[in-house]
Amino acid sequence: MSFKKQPKGYSSKAVHAGYSPEDSQSLSVIPPIITSSTFKQTDPGSGKGYIYTRYDNPTRDCLNKVLAALDNAKYGVTFASGLGSITAIFTLLKAGDHVICGDDVYGGTSRFIREIVSNFGMQYDFVDTTDLEAIKKAIKPNTKLCWIETPTNPLMKAMDIEAIGKIVHLQSGILFVVDNSFLTSYFQRPLEYGADIVMYSLTKYVNGHSDLLMGATITNSEDLYKKLKFIQKSTGIIPSAFDCYQVIRGLKTLSIRMDMHMTNGITLAKYLEKHPFVMKVLHPALPSHPQHELILRQCYGYSGVFSIYLRGTLENAKIFLKALKIFMVAESLGGYESLIQLPAIMTNNDVPLDHRVRIGITETLLRISTGLEDIEDLIADMEQALKLAQM
Repeated sequence: MSFKKQPKGYSSKAVHAGYSPEDSQSLSVIPPIITSSTFKQTDPGSGKGYIYTRYDNPTRDCLNKVLAALDNAKYGVTFASGLGSITAIFTLLKAGDHVICGDDVYGGTSRFIREIVSNFGMQYDFVDTTDLEAIKKAIKPNTKLCWIETPTNPLMKAMDIEAIGKIVHLQSGILFVVDNSFLTSYFQRPLEYGADIVMYSLTKYVNGHSDLLMGATITNSEDLYKKLKFIQKSTGIIPSAFDCYQVIRGLKTLSIRMDMHMTNGITLAKYLEKHPFVMKVLHPALPSHPQHELILRQCYGYSGVFSIYLRGTLENAKIFLKALKIFMVAESLGGYESLIQLPAIMTNNDVPLDHRVRIGITETLLRISTGLEDIEDLIADMEQALKLAQM
């Protein structure tokens, strides 16, 4: 059994969608970076499509279009960061609304819900969204949003997007959002399975170079698109034209990069799965993963991010991390360089201890983002560090 077959045309869209040389008076092959904050109006109140960069910008529009095209969607809206996108989506709600969120999500998402959303009179429940019955039980008359990640961060649980979508859409008015940052539209397209909005931290794989922050929301709903554009205009959570240009550039090589991330990640995970000092590997593309068949059925491939449990204690984990030479200990993921981090004291440190313990974010859980280096060098680096960690 293998992943779904990728339809032809994705890479061509990544290179050409959203812009043609005829869009520019100079006929430039590459989309121009338009840094102007404001645009001349031929008559007061009637500019030629652009008025003020907080509203719209030509470079940003180019990025919005190609992102939408890659998800086979109609509309894209980009924001200043992944959390900027999250903020915009939650701004669609109001006081008294109830939110269902997966119990294993990015630490920033969890913190935003616990510490910010609650201040605006919204209610929330964190639910194991691999359990369809738990989702059904969590739905209330005032539920207005169901938020999932698949795979999750950092436990790599996979969700049945189609099944969850059918459940939440039985009650009208519930918005179904999928954070697809770990797989990108190259490997998974949640809108095709019933999601209302697919959200991205473009900071990660889509840009792929660890040199900017940006987020995006993609949808087929004109109503949601207009609301998100109004929120963007009214809150000013916009990315710069230069950053948009960089993401456009990164997209040109997305499919090539993701294929290598996948190959390196699976090879490294198979090596670690056999290592005696590694207690468990959490990689959805491996047969050992509990949702492996779901991932194969739902996805066109898998990225380079996965997690492992080391044997020993926090001290062993720290020795291991300090001994690494190629892997860098740092937050984030999806760049060309290999990164590794300890969620319990890094990205998920803000999650309450009892919640971390309950779902399995221990002091020896490590999240790995496999980069584009030679796989033999990555394995050798792991080997020497694991040897030192056992002493």
